Amino acid sequence: MIEWTEQHQMIRDVVRRFVEAEIVPHVEALEHGDMPPYDILRKLYSSFGMDEMARARFQKQIEREKRGEATRDDGGEVVGRGEGAAAQLIPIIELCRHCPGMVTAMGVSVALTSAAIMGKGTTRQKERWALDLLTLDKIGAWAITEPGSGSDAFGSMKATARRSADGYVLNGNKTFITNGPYADTIVFICKLDEPGVEPRDRKILHFVLDKGMPGLVQSKPMRKMGLHSSPTGELFLTDVQVGADRLLGESEEKAAAGGRAGAKATFQTERAGVAAMALGIIERCLELSLAYAKERVQFGRPIGEFQLIQEKIARMEVARMNVQNLVFRTLELAEAGKSMRLAEASAMKLYAARAADEVSQDAVQIFGGNGYMAEYKVEQFARDARVLRIYGGTDEIQISAIARDLLAR
Repeated sequence: MIEWTEQHQMIRDVVRRFVEAEIVPHVEALEHGDMPPYDILRKLYSSFGMDEMARARFQKQIEREKRGEATRDDGGEVVGRGEGAAAQLIPIIELCRHCPGMVTAMGVSVALTSAAIMGKGTTRQKERWALDLLTLDKIGAWAITEPGSGSDAFGSMKATARRSADGYVLNGNKTFITNGPYADTIVFICKLDEPGVEPRDRKILHFVLDKGMPGLVQSKPMRKMGLHSSPTGELFLTDVQVGADRLLGESEEKAAAGGRAGAKATFQTERAGVAAMALGIIERCLELSLAYAKERVQFGRPIGEFQLIQEKIARMEVARMNVQNLVFRTLELAEAGKSMRLAEASAMKLYAARAADEVSQDAVQIFGGNGYMAEYKVEQFARDARVLRIYGGTDEIQISAIARDLLAR
């Protein structure tokens, strides 16, 4: 694939009109935390039939499962197939041209949280929780990060599940949880309390929790550097009683067998999706910078005539082309019914995140003092783009994943 097709461009234009009409007027409220993003996202889903498409795909899969047919849904597939892949990625790009945080809020709910349930859950669990997440009827959160863990998510994990007569008792704290303050459905990842087994070697289990359960506290939104339209919070679990029906897979052996692999597959989904987010940020920063470079006059000339400004603009265009090609790579794989290896998804995230960060910083530099002011949109992009190099695995984690995969071949 070397360029967007006419059908892709039609989808883009329709989504762009929706974003400009329904989201742009509310960016200030979204950025200041006065308006959670979920109602607008639901309107996006309903306006373009995304909720009905998700419902139809879900029903087909459930019907196949009930007939005993094998299904391929390991939680690691990044997007749909064929034109459906573009239909999923193009809204991400368009949203990120104005409000990247909304993509994070949406993606964690309809992709990460639902993928964990679709990949590890029984048919009964999928029907109970996944469909409402896929249609955005309910908001999901995927809870793995803890105050003392960070990149060592499994090794430093303190959250526990202790067996009880009625199932399990869950305890632990989670932090930096996207949608945490408002989530209706939470996939809580913890270690089984196994006396005599080293903490680092204990089984990893996934449980599904519902908002309002006794012992579960969801914090208010945390203040953070960027992505203000994506509510982030903490979760506190104190002796939360759950039955075995909330253990994904409903079998300790099955759940533990893929505990780490399932979480890694979810990370893979997140990493590959960063390229689409980065492309939206880069495109908009380049557009704003070009317009400003033509209009802003210094020393009697538009600043776009100065070579140092031209050099920044040229590098922005190189980044745009490269990241767009990474998105095209994602679409080509989806059309072929394939998904990326973890190393390729890591490489994509590493490059795209760095490119978006560098482009947004160059945009601020082109705008000079104006670029540091919130009135000019590049200030927001400089804050929003920075987190792409942190969440879903830091740059350093991506580099390690890529190198280990290459050395193991």
